[in-house]
Amino acid sequence: MVRRGSFDPITLEVMRHALAAIAEEMNANLVRTAYSPNIKERRDCSCAVFDATGQMVAQAETIPVHLGAMPASVAEAIRRFSDLSAGDIVVVNDPYAGGAHLPDITFVAPAYVGEDLVGYVANRAHHADVGGKEPGSLAGDTREIFQEGLRVPPVRLWRSGEVDEDLLALILANVRTPAERRGDLRAQLAACQTGTERFGELVARYGGDAVRDGMQAILDYSERRMQAEIDRLPDGSASFEDLLDDDGVSEAPVPIRATVAIEGSRVRVDFDGSSPQVTGPVNAVLSVTTSAVYYAIRVLTDPEIPPNAGCYRPIEVVAPEGSIVNARPPAPVVGGNLETSQRIVDVILGAVGQILPDVEFAASQGTMNNVAIGGMDPRTGRPYTLYETIAGGWGARPDADGVDGTHSHMTNTLNTPVEALETAYPLRVGRYEFVECSGGAGRFRGGLGLRRDLTPIDHEARLSLLTDRRTHAPYGAAGGEPGAVGSNRILSPDAGDRPVSGKGTFTLRSGETISICTPGGGGHGAAADRSADAIEKDRREGRT
Repeated sequence: MVRRGSFDPITLEVMRHALAAIAEEMNANLVRTAYSPNIKERRDCSCAVFDATGQMVAQAETIPVHLGAMPASVAEAIRRFSDLSAGDIVVVNDPYAGGAHLPDITFVAPAYVGEDLVGYVANRAHHADVGGKEPGSLAGDTREIFQEGLRVPPVRLWRSGEVDEDLLALILANVRTPAERRGDLRAQLAACQTGTERFGELVARYGGDAVRDGMQAILDYSERRMQAEIDRLPDGSASFEDLLDDDGVSEAPVPIRATVAIEGSRVRVDFDGSSPQVTGPVNAVLSVTTSAVYYAIRVLTDPEIPPNAGCYRPIEVVAPEGSIVNARPPAPVVGGNLETSQRIVDVILGAVGQILPDVEFAASQGTMNNVAIGGMDPRTGRPYTLYETIAGGWGARPDADGVDGTHSHMTNTLNTPVEALETAYPLRVGRYEFVECSGGAGRFRGGLGLRRDLTPIDHEARLSLLTDRRTHAPYGAAGGEPGAVGSNRILSPDAGDRPVSGKGTFTLRSGETISICTPGGGGHGAAADRSADAIEKDRREGRT
């Protein structure tokens, strides 16, 4: 038993890792028991542990855009339900009430030991369909959130361990793939149960007061380390602007602008000058914007700082209400979580590169290349929905080439393996390969993008795309060249090949193929300074 307030560094570190292990085990169970390939194979889910006031204390190292935004879900659950008891689980996906975008469903459960509330556990998973006007709940041309899917405010789906069957039936009646959704929801339940059980074991080992005090000590420790890291950076202020290609409704580019100010041990990020919220679905709610800011600042500091609420206390975010980075309802927001979050990171890193030229990064692909395909599976006669993101080029660094074909920044998912995709869906993957010469040239080259071709077999399907960097290329740094833009084409055996827009919904006839080439990363430094050995290696690998 640890005496209250007595935390030597070793005990504190053991407790910190024990809390992180709870989150990691929750995530492992969620992945292991999920039904959909998007969660089971791509691991598009996240788990975290919170104290009794709703401050995030530990997380599984998974999806940045989930973890920075999940505290808003926990805060809203606590605000709506002050009387949560053991076995209760609050479910929410409403972006304007603690969510991020509708496909991300969050579970929040209190962790009780006896009658004492010790904390909360939460998890968020991206569901492959939550209704809306198109399969996959992903359309590049929505004009209001009501078109994007079923909107669930914080509600108690489980009470004292018993599911509300009426509420569950209502949810499942509004999705295209109810059996898969039921399975994924139960996987999220299992993750919560794992978390609350492990919380109880931790209290049994150390005592309730010690665990509560330990969580506060961990938060304070992270805050001190982040303050020390920021304090080492030179004071300064810089602004940077970059563009989303369009909003899916208009062809006009959408500017995002940020001013980053480092002063002493604090950082302030101000988005004044960014576009007002737009008609199409690339608006971001504040929790998503804050999540992207936290991620970008962590990139620039010590990665060993425990990621939690204390770590983020020295970071201030100013986002004008009614803007692209702090939208008001009923603006559509599905792409804010997916695409705008990526551009926010590019803008912040671009601004910081002016203050800290020694750590200036070239832009990575800057998009998640979201693809949703749905229709009637001819093998079963039932609806199916595929959702996936496709990797691309990572930007070059001051001392290394960019990484080829990887998910970057706000997404940390895996690809959907070809075998798993073709088993689960009536689709064929015709090509999956690097796009030659797509990385920006430089002393250090950008990473290569990918090409992925998908074809529906023996049926007609609906295809939705939410992609970016098809017009405005990922920027290079320190004289490096930009990465190649991506492209989307429909390949038809009858009508030939035709390019399609980066955001939109289309019909794929049986035998037609959607071919997606993702952007490459920007290069770093002048190409003339690339070493002879690196040039020869590029030649051998077909990069020139």
